Amino acid sequence: MLNQDTAKAWIRRAAEIITENAGVLTELDSAVGDADHGSNLKRGMTAAVEQLDQDFASLEALLKKLGMTLVSTVGGASGPLYGTLFIRMASAVVGHDEVGGEQLADSFEAGVGGLRQRGHAEPGEKTMIDVWVPALAAYRASWQADGDQAAALKAMAEAADAGRDSTKDLVATKGRASYLGERSRGHVDPGAASSAMLIRAAAEMLG
Repeated sequence: MLNQDTAKAWIRRAAEIITENAGVLTELDSAVGDADHGSNLKRGMTAAVEQLDQDFASLEALLKKLGMTLVSTVGGASGPLYGTLFIRMASAVVGHDEVGGEQLADSFEAGVGGLRQRGHAEPGEKTMIDVWVPALAAYRASWQADGDQAAALKAMAEAADAGRDSTKDLVATKGRASYLGERSRGHVDPGAASSAMLIRAAAEMLG
């Protein structure tokens, strides 16, 4: 379930995972980008965690605040992208203190729609979309099969990891990595890697 308490736990856990793996993310980015994805995202998640001690009027307000914080503190393209994810998720939970099941999937789908629109990206282009789209599909399929929230989130995380790994064999057609053309093949997309971390944290804390 996603409510204010679990949302805060999710962000704190995601910040831990990203901080622990900031060097890995930066190393991935050094192959195809500006070598700053790890440091940028670590800074943004630290800033997001700092917002969590305040009281929020609603789940919508919390998610929107997280999104705006990421937009303003994460450099490069990742800030607007991850910020948009949370802002769009916020728009999908208006009037709800807690969402789960199909409603949680709808919230994620709103966020993923924002990512696709903001990044003008589709699956197969070696971006974080190659993680979010199959992860969302896996969540929905699992939930519809047995209605088990934890199992659906686990399936989402497993699909996210597979999506991350799939980017290694793709040629980038979006973002800075696209300048490398065929030379981008053979490297995992850093945004895909950090997205898988964010989803893994969700699976741990929202189940």
